[in-house]
Amino acid sequence: MAARLEVVRDRIAGAGRDPDDVRVVAVTKGFGVDAVLAARDAGLGDIGENYAPELVAKHAAVAEARSTARLRWHYLGAVQRRRVRTLAPLVSWWETLARAVEGTAIAAHAPGATVLVEVDTTGLPGRNGAAVAEVPGLVAALREAGLHVAGLMTVAPPGEPEEARPGFRTTAHLARDLGLAELSMGMTGDLEVALQEGATIVRVGRALFGERPPKTR
Repeated sequence: MAARLEVVRDRIAGAGRDPDDVRVVAVTKGFGVDAVLAARDAGLGDIGENYAPELVAKHAAVAEARSTARLRWHYLGAVQRRRVRTLAPLVSWWETLARAVEGTAIAAHAPGATVLVEVDTTGLPGRNGAAVAEVPGLVAALREAGLHVAGLMTVAPPGEPEEARPGFRTTAHLARDLGLAELSMGMTGDLEVALQEGATIVRVGRALFGERPPKTR
């Protein structure tokens, strides 16, 4: 894990950025709690999970292991209001807000929570995220609800890394216009492009843990 993290940090530096200025979120989706503990032991304090049951289970397992290091859990899945009550005490960063009602639910259980607005720059069917034109109004509504809107997040379309650049650039310009400091952009395959466009957070799974295990019934 330490060696793989060093490779990621080298990639960040190769993209012209200071690794100390970029938050690496270790995405442990599909892996067991051992992956969370390995990331923690390598010095990574930010853990990303896409599914509420996995986050809850791993959070409990880390507590049972009597970990003294405080981890920051990033929720990376679409926000389901029925899950918010359970997740609210555990999640440090909600990265995928796409509707004002999601913010209202979070504010009811975690006033002042740190959130990011997910921007859909692809228009692909089934994608989570707010359309670019909707983002300013959504940011205002979330602030009105008492949430701390730290920045924006986006997921690139499938394809070559360079194909992600327009969406990353649009999201970065939008964040600047709104005075938002954080940009969660880029994963294992396209983190260099994201960093060149201003990402402050990268979400990395495969580069740290290898290929995700196949799902089991």
